This record gives sequence, structure tokens and C-alpha cells, in this order.
Amino acid sequence: MRERTSVEIHYLRLPDRRTVFRQLLVHRTEQCLVTLMPATELARPVHAGDAVVLEPNAPAVWFTFPGLWHDIGCFHTADGRFTGYYANVLTPVEFRGPNEWETTDLFLDVWVGADDGSVVVLDEDELEAALRDGNIDGELADAARAETARVTAAAARGEWPPDIVRTWTLERARDAVRHSG
Repeated sequence: MRERTSVEIHYLRLPDRRTVFRQLLVHRTEQCLVTLMPATELARPVHAGDAVVLEPNAPAVWFTFPGLWHDIGCFHTADGRFTGYYANVLTPVEFRGPNEWETTDLFLDVWVGADDGSVVVLDEDELEAALRDGNIDGELADAARAETARVTAAAARGEWPPDIVRTWTLERARDAVRHSG
């Protein structure tokens, strides 16, 4: 039986808030790393508009794509009900090693709800505040906006998220963990 592999994701939220997320690696290719966060450590639920899309202690399956300016989370309620896809716009990951990487959050997020497929851009006000306060430069903010536009356009055409995200369900990720350790 294989040993479960954990990864550490060093996450910078500008200007200086650093968090290390520890997740279980369930699948790795050169194009994508799939990780499972069995229970999110949230102080309060995450909302997209009025809808709760991720609850404290809820599971999330994450997809990291080397070279891309976003990662993707498949969000759930605490009881495991799938709520939708969340694109977190960030700098492309820099690998410190095979199971450790770092990235910087660029404030903007894209939400695609499981119920109606609506596409919503989140946290534009946070990006504007970061620009105003000098916590992000204009070039990086422009890159964040461009990535957000790419994701929202692809989602509107039904071309996002990629197939690997649709095939690695919570059940499949949990099954991979059960069979690895």
C-alpha cells in the first residue's frame, strides 16, 4: 500500500498575510495536481452573492495547473453536497519541491454555481482597494483582470472548468485517499 502524500501550499495574500495549506495529493500529472482538503479551516462560510458555497469543515478538491494564473476548487457544504467551481486568480505556482509550492493571491475569484451555472466575478472591490493602498501594482492587477476575463469567457462558452476538474469528484478524491494509505 502506498503512503499518503501531503503537500504544502505557501499562500501569500498581499500585502503580507501568509498561510500554509496542507492538503492530500491524490493525483499528479505534468499538467495538473489534484489535492483534497478533507475539512476546510474557515472561521465563517464563503459566499457568492447570497449563497453559501463553502462551509467551515467542508471538503474541497483543488486543482493546481503549473503555469496558469488560477487554480480551481470544487466546493461543498459540510455534508458533502457539491456547490460549484471556484477559480482563485493567483500568480503561477513556484515549486519549492515536488510536494511544496508557493503562490500569491491576486484578489479576484470566479464562481460558477452548480445549481444554475451562473458565472460571477468576486472581490473586485478587494482588488481596487489593494491598488489604491499600493498593495499590488498595476501590471499585476492587469494580469489578474485578464485571467478573470479568460476564465469567465470560457465558462460562459461551457469550456471551463477543464475535464479533469469534472472527473475528479469529491468521491473519487476520497476513494484515492482510502486506497493510498
